[in-house]
Amino acid sequence: MAGVTALALMSAAPAHAGEPEHVAAQPQDAARAQAHGDPLANAQAEAEQQLHQTFTNLRFEDFGPAPVEGPLYQATAGGKIIYFAPQTEHLLFATVYDRNGVNLTALAQERGASRRLKAIDPAKALAIGPVDAPTVIEFTDPDCPYCQALDRYWNAKAAEGKPVRRLIFFVSGIHPTAAAKAEHILCSPNREAAFKAAYSGQTPPVLRQCAAGHDKVAADAELVARVGVSGTPTLIADGKLISGFQQAELEAFLDRHAKPALAKAATDAPR
Repeated sequence: MAGVTALALMSAAPAHAGEPEHVAAQPQDAARAQAHGDPLANAQAEAEQQLHQTFTNLRFEDFGPAPVEGPLYQATAGGKIIYFAPQTEHLLFATVYDRNGVNLTALAQERGASRRLKAIDPAKALAIGPVDAPTVIEFTDPDCPYCQALDRYWNAKAAEGKPVRRLIFFVSGIHPTAAAKAEHILCSPNREAAFKAAYSGQTPPVLRQCAAGHDKVAADAELVARVGVSGTPTLIADGKLISGFQQAELEAFLDRHAKPALAKAATDAPR
């Protein structure tokens, strides 16, 4: 792995009393030790030189040994890429770039999202929005505040003339009343109206129940586990996994789909 940024470390290894702490050596310290033939300092000096030569567009203030040792392995948890160093029992929540600035972590995450897409049957979703609008797959929870904020966002965009078609799957394992509210929506005569009411914070005095709705909530829960959704809202737009209400990414998604529509309108316009 050529480079790691946005690094967060979690260690499962306990601290051992009496062991020296790793202290980041300054470049001048490394140079002095190198002059005395210290092999560790030689390796550090060579690594620092390689860092500067490889990433010439970045400026580094300091350089020293990291607490991570040994090989790194890549894994996926909750749809996100993480890295594991078994030798020192560290988890790294990081973004890895190669020397050309390519985000390798994002590429791996997109490949994982593409694989998970195959487990999703759009025909089994609760569909909300125009059939010909850009489509997003949305894993959501009626009691999730960010999901409610996302619903308000989609409503505002629809009012601006930028509607989307939302393929809804319910996440019912986070909040205690989410499953009952999802079943109520699915059992209602007008499911889209019931969805809008629930996400605006309304709770009817009696929640509807039906076998079909109960089975659908259970099926959605199985899909959530299979796909690896761990938080709400989680969206898949243009094959890309979006964790949380990431407004900038959603704006970019809408812009990508608005440009072809505008181009088509210009082509179809009478001359």
